Formats: sequence, structure tokens, C-alpha cells
Amino acid sequence: MAAALDPLCRPIPGDPRTPAQRRADALTDVCRLALSTGELPVNGGDRPQVVVTLPFDALAGRVGAATLDSGVRLTAEQARRIACDAQIIPAVLGGVGQVLDVGQSRRLFTGALRRALVLRDGGCAFPGCDRPARWCEAHHIRSWADGGSTSLDNGVLVCWFHHRVIHHDGWRVRLAADRRPEFIPPVHIDPQQRPRRNSYHRRH
Repeated sequence: MAAALDPLCRPIPGDPRTPAQRRADALTDVCRLALSTGELPVNGGDRPQVVVTLPFDALAGRVGAATLDSGVRLTAEQARRIACDAQIIPAVLGGVGQVLDVGQSRRLFTGALRRALVLRDGGCAFPGCDRPARWCEAHHIRSWADGGSTSLDNGVLVCWFHHRVIHHDGWRVRLAADRRPEFIPPVHIDPQQRPRRNSYHRRH
């Protein structure tokens, strides 16, 4: 177990997590990788399918709350993060909440498109992160809920930890003139908000 977790427990520059939090997140990363192999018994290794009910206006406006099929409440922002790289099951609800139509689940970044992201980014594109591509999720630079396309020019690979950082800590992502991702820190980290890049994967 230590051999699997130790490489994922190393502190990342600017990482505020305690050693215990890093170990817990490393265990989550190992489980995510196992789920993505397609070789687990019983359910075939598919990612869990979670039904999240959220009015579209709440998702687009980042207000209100979402509800899991278990009854657990999520903020609209948490629902947006889940929607970045997940099995999405669209459901159309009537005015009083009755289900009018439920579509088929679909993964947003797959196949050739994900391979293109891996070739371009090499792994987590967040500055200073050394997580390889297999530990990463695909993030929409312009949110899917805001009309962002599922395309190479609107995607970036980030590890689970930095995916949360982007959604909750004020970092912005954009593609530079050379079509590679760069990250704009929030003002409290850099008042001049100078763009930063990950140079680790280009060296390896």
C-alpha cells in the first residue's frame, strides 16, 4: 500500500494540505485509477453513475443547490466540477419536477480527444504538478454549462487536487498563442496575475 501511496503524497508547491490530507487524497487517486482500468470485478470497473438533479439555471448561474439520488445536497459549483469529467445522464424535468425524459450517459472527453489532451499536456498541466496523465481528469476551460465545447482547444488535463483548486480557489485557465495551457493565479497569490505554466512534463 505504501508503494502505491507514497509517490502521490509528496507535497506540491503551494499545497496547503496536511500530510494526513495528502494521504487521504492519494488513496482517492488510487481508487480513481483502479476504476478507470475497466478490469475490476462485479461492475466491470465503470465509474459510479451518480444522478445529480439541478435546474439548468442554477448550474449556469452558480446559484442554488443540487441533490444527489441519495438525498445529499451539493452546491451548484460542486455540481459543475462533477460535470467536467463524469458520466453525464441528462434528464428533462417538467414544471413540477416530474421526469419527462432521461437520456443515455455519456463521458465528455474520451477516445481520440483524450489522447490528444495527453499528447499536448503530458500530465497535470497545473504549474509545478508532476502527476501523470493517467491520474488526471479533463477540465473544460469554458464550462460546458456556459456553452463551452468538448474540444482540444477547450480542454486541459488536471489532477483531482488541482481540479478542485481551479473550481474553488480563483485560478483561471486559458490557451496561449502556441495553444498550450497557462494558468492565471488569483490576485492574493500574484497581484500582477502573471500567467504560469507547467514545465515538468515537457522535460520528461
